[in-house]
Amino acid sequence: MKLGVVSAIFAQQTFEEMIAIVAENGLECVEVACWPQGKAERRYAGVSHIDTQHLTAEKAAALLAICHEKGVEISALAYYPNPLDEDLVKRKTIIEHLYTVIDAASLLNVNLVTTFIGRMPSKSVAENLKEVAIVWPPIIKYAEEKGVRIAIENCPMYFTEDEWPGGQNLMTTPNIWREVFELLDSDFIGLNYDPSHFVWQQIDYLKPLTEFKEKIFHVHYKDIKLYPDKLAEVGVMAPPLTFMAPKLPGLGDVDWGKYVSALTDIGYDGYTCIEIEDKAFEKNEEDVKKSVTLSTHYLRNYVI
Repeated sequence: MKLGVVSAIFAQQTFEEMIAIVAENGLECVEVACWPQGKAERRYAGVSHIDTQHLTAEKAAALLAICHEKGVEISALAYYPNPLDEDLVKRKTIIEHLYTVIDAASLLNVNLVTTFIGRMPSKSVAENLKEVAIVWPPIIKYAEEKGVRIAIENCPMYFTEDEWPGGQNLMTTPNIWREVFELLDSDFIGLNYDPSHFVWQQIDYLKPLTEFKEKIFHVHYKDIKLYPDKLAEVGVMAPPLTFMAPKLPGLGDVDWGKYVSALTDIGYDGYTCIEIEDKAFEKNEEDVKKSVTLSTHYLRNYVI
């Protein structure tokens, strides 16, 4: 396995500066944030280290040269919007940009895009599955033609009241994964597996690894800390951030030894990236850099 980081935490750095930080920490890879330029809509969204809308073969070669010089690989191009947004104008814009990210992944010979499948928050799971069957086949077909795989992260995207009640990403549980993979029967769609999202949903984050091992294209390392006293006050129907918080790996409730052991059991040897969303390490730029160093040092106990 190769250890890296998601670049969204480096919102203030250029691509070259970001790659330098990744290399300084001895990381082998980076999942590069590729949002539309200058369109931040929420925390960690809107970060764009590669302008996929204007990427050319010449620009791609220059970016790859920077990576090669520092010994860093691009694990995937990351864009995490809601492709099933109920605002159809917004949905169209999102999908159009997703196509540019697929194009860029092909141009850079990365051949992997990490994203969400999306969700209509006010609609049922059954209604959303019907929408997936309409919206996603053309995207998957295009990705197949480009030789680019798509890895869907299992984050519910239900954190704030405006995402109530269903969140903005349908791919949240093993049961739904089975249904989606049956609808989208392609070797080019799989998972970006993040154990932390299962912790607060009270789902076993180890068991699904075996069943879905052929669908795991990319892996995240992010931790979640549950606060039982707060959960006892608000219950599981409350917005999740009222009873849990994202933390650096090792500072939450994921058992990382068991998790990485399970990954080795299924023979996973691909890219694994630290996703940092810990507010305790966001006071300033040095704090952000420290969070990467601390996370790297911790995970090197398991990923060498």
